Amino acid sequence: MRPKIAIFGGTFNPVHNGHLRLALDLVQQLGFDEMRLVPCHIPTHRSDPEVASARRAQMVSLGIAGNPSLQMDDRELVRGSASYSVDTLMQLRAERGESCSLTLVMGLDAYLGLPKWHRWRELLNFAHLLVVNRPGYTLPSQGELAEFDRAHGADKSALAEHPAGAVVHLNIRALDISATEIRALTAAGLSTRFLLPEPVRRFINEQQLYGARPETGPRSS
Repeated sequence: MRPKIAIFGGTFNPVHNGHLRLALDLVQQLGFDEMRLVPCHIPTHRSDPEVASARRAQMVSLGIAGNPSLQMDDRELVRGSASYSVDTLMQLRAERGESCSLTLVMGLDAYLGLPKWHRWRELLNFAHLLVVNRPGYTLPSQGELAEFDRAHGADKSALAEHPAGAVVHLNIRALDISATEIRALTAAGLSTRFLLPEPVRRFINEQQLYGARPETGPRSS
């Protein structure tokens, strides 16, 4: 059977339960053999995060500890340059060979900006694109992305049948948790409990990331 590897990239600033629950749901529903969380080193579509990539990667490792279904992949940090998905996929394809199925996971919000990505049309040479649909976002009916989507759209079975080349849209449960909200709560001294893994929450407070200060709300032991 063809190995199936998923690549879930992001700034993970910080990683939270929305990221991790989605990753685990995709493993369980689609049968990925590996789900790799790839922290972005230097993002090209947004301003640089205020927390260094090494610390963001450390938080990912803390968040997935004890869950063998999820792996942290630090290749974009090791590369040390701007983080381009096409470079990551090329590298993985070279490592895993031509028969392995590679799937790049992204939200519909990110997919709508795909034509601005570096060498975006080449992504399907190396992997599938799995687009997680999100409320409030709609695929355009015209334009280059709409044409690209129609040309390469496929059923989820394509992820197992072919090594690359398909765009698959998926409706799946998503926890409405925002890293922006977590950073704001942290800076305000309000609790972020239950929004992110407890080891990550403790790390943020211990390292005083995101302007962390003592929580003002009720605290449990």
